[in-house]
Amino acid sequence: MSLTIGLINSSLPSYFPQRHGVFDAAREMLGRVAKQGGYEIAEASTIPMDAEQARAAMGDVKAAGADFILLLHGGFTMGDVVREIAQDGLPLGVWATPEPTLTGDVQLNNFVSLNMSMSIARGVRDMARNPVQWYLGAPDDADLIARLEQTLRALSARKALNGARIGVVGGLAPTFYNMEVSTDTLMRALGVWVEHVDMHKMTDLMAAQSEVDVAAELAEMSSAAQVKGVSDAQMALTARAVLALRTIAGDGGFDALAVSDWPALQESPGMHPGAAFSWLEEKDQLPVASEGDVLGAVTQLAVKALTGRVGCLLDMTSPDLARDQILMWHGGGGPLHMAKDDVAWINHPMIGRGTAEGPIFGAIADYEFAHVPVTVVRVARHGTAQFVVEGEVAEGPAAGFTGCRGWVGSFSSSKGPCTAADIVTTVMEQGLEHHFVLVPGLEADVFAEFAGWCGMQPLDVITAHSGLPKPPQ
Repeated sequence: MSLTIGLINSSLPSYFPQRHGVFDAAREMLGRVAKQGGYEIAEASTIPMDAEQARAAMGDVKAAGADFILLLHGGFTMGDVVREIAQDGLPLGVWATPEPTLTGDVQLNNFVSLNMSMSIARGVRDMARNPVQWYLGAPDDADLIARLEQTLRALSARKALNGARIGVVGGLAPTFYNMEVSTDTLMRALGVWVEHVDMHKMTDLMAAQSEVDVAAELAEMSSAAQVKGVSDAQMALTARAVLALRTIAGDGGFDALAVSDWPALQESPGMHPGAAFSWLEEKDQLPVASEGDVLGAVTQLAVKALTGRVGCLLDMTSPDLARDQILMWHGGGGPLHMAKDDVAWINHPMIGRGTAEGPIFGAIADYEFAHVPVTVVRVARHGTAQFVVEGEVAEGPAAGFTGCRGWVGSFSSSKGPCTAADIVTTVMEQGLEHHFVLVPGLEADVFAEFAGWCGMQPLDVITAHSGLPKPPQ
């Protein structure tokens, strides 16, 4: 599944990329970047100077499996070269190197050529659906390398999602209409497959697990986190849920699961699988979205592909606008690596409360997030839109509700700093579904570029205001 870069060098013969070593230096840098990122390079055998030669160069790199075309302007490049290449639907980047000298005859004229190429590409290509990225800099320019590496990470995530499979176990949670998804639209937008799995398959598999396998899984879970107040029977059901969901994912070839964790599982076998979700995310790196949230699972897959880590699927639960913070929380799963301190397996605090038995149906992970910069993201609108902001987990006014949680503030978006009130306004007025994925690190730029390559509409932050929301554009 590694990304293949299709490199096409271009120039007119009257300019001097060979004399100044442009192509050799570029290829050397790309080789280092590819080795570090695990990418492949397919280089065209000729330097195209017209449309016919550009078609031949494209044929070379596409035959080698190129996922991304990098058109390097080593010297001035004629417009019909980029016009021909830009008409193809493959992701395209256009790179120009700076002038080797700033006196005498112009040697390369690359900036003008880059300007012309981007303008021509806009004329023949649907830039909303198939954008073109531009790069300006020498092969040893750190900013150029960072920009290129971001593109390659973003495109790798795009490739990872294309053909990814999500198993939906038990369907959507009752009345969660806002998380209904058109699977046709999702497939067109991102290439993600959705397959429904009957809840009885999970419960039948839970019942079929051997006591030996259950005991072994429980031993691992108990070594990773302390069991606090959860009965042996409920912990055994949790381990059975882990083994059942792992089997479903393996047999179905699923890259992620979306599971209806209530109310059916409370009726039979009488548990909540939140701790099972946490353990699968921690041990197996398998995203598991609660409440049958397909786009939550898609968001988890995108985050995992971009960062190598499974994030935490959460609600924006309790804004404290005076403190400019929002408590992000969920009583279901969350990978253990995000914890600030020790993690405990505890009884789900909500399932069974108010009954004679009390809240003793199913275990969850209980912890506070580490106090670090984070990114909060959501793939929305059937895979055609996205929301992303950065922030920081910090001390809040209270510990927060039992479960996976943390107070997030110091928000910023592509427009700059924003407040918790701005975030609340945006979530309400953009109609965002109520699960968001939080992941450590500042990853908004690469997530936004990934979304752009996928043709997603950015759902921008709306400044807090009085009065009615503006009508949708």
